[in-house]
Amino acid sequence: MMKAVVYTRYGSPDVMQLKEVAKPTPKAGEVLIKICAASINAADWYALKGDPFLVRLMNGGILKPKKTILGFDIAGQIEAVGDNVTAFKVGDAVFADISGCGGGGFAEYVCVPEDIIALKPARLTFEEAAAVPMAAVTALQGLRDKGKVQAGQKVLINGASGGVGTFAVQLAKAFGAEVTAVCSTRHIEMVRALGADHVIDYTRENFTRNGQRYDLIIAANGYHPLRDYRRALTPKGIYVVTGGKMAQIFQGMLLGSVISMFGSKKMGNLMAAPNPKDLVFLSDGLESGNIVPIIDRCYPLSETAAAMRYVGERRAKGKVVISIAQPHSA
Repeated sequence: MMKAVVYTRYGSPDVMQLKEVAKPTPKAGEVLIKICAASINAADWYALKGDPFLVRLMNGGILKPKKTILGFDIAGQIEAVGDNVTAFKVGDAVFADISGCGGGGFAEYVCVPEDIIALKPARLTFEEAAAVPMAAVTALQGLRDKGKVQAGQKVLINGASGGVGTFAVQLAKAFGAEVTAVCSTRHIEMVRALGADHVIDYTRENFTRNGQRYDLIIAANGYHPLRDYRRALTPKGIYVVTGGKMAQIFQGMLLGSVISMFGSKKMGNLMAAPNPKDLVFLSDGLESGNIVPIIDRCYPLSETAAAMRYVGERRAKGKVVISIAQPHSA
């Protein structure tokens, strides 16, 4: 048996309960991971609430959740391997985005296919590693794949102090861009420390109306109508929404491609996909310290509901992490 935070109906964090459940056994091609830490993403919040309704369709549970243990980002240690596992061995420290398997990170153990995990950067603690996968890969795919970022470009990150935003600022700088970060007053110094060349306090200035133009805008949080983002782009600029309020996400999803048909500006949303190769790509920067996970708070597994409630307030700086267990000694 193992401890896990379970939810059997959609709702507020109050529906989450710490329970004893069956410990999984790895099948062929799978590894059993002793989870040392997990982190919370907006995706966990939407899955908990079952809102918008599209989330229920995507997760396969219309009236109640099909997968009853949330937690999409994990870091831990391999405790057992199934048949035909070749890339990893017992004792390996790993991290992963397990959303493609339906989650399961708010627990002491999880079984996942070996082809979705990557070796944990040795420099990082398990808590730091757990903060990386979904947020950092979303930032990477938004900048590199969807945004086609180039050295010397002017890049703006809206929502620069959140999970995706903190990684996006650092990665945009690593790609050689001139970075403008948008955040609230209390996060200005933190965002500057991450390398932002310019910082705009959204409580005092609307960046879509100050006359500045950007080659790439990553909308990781907050909300502005598409027309405002479009106005802030250079003639061949690109806008990519990776998160924020649902209105912002759906506008990018439904209207972005239509707007992109008229003129040279491109607008759309990113549906980031878990990719262990991207985790490997990020590992060099994580090992060197050029990319640093920002953690606002850590909670024990027993207080996962409180952690989720804090994330729902949308005030977290960087990531919120659940500390679950200490690794076995080498």
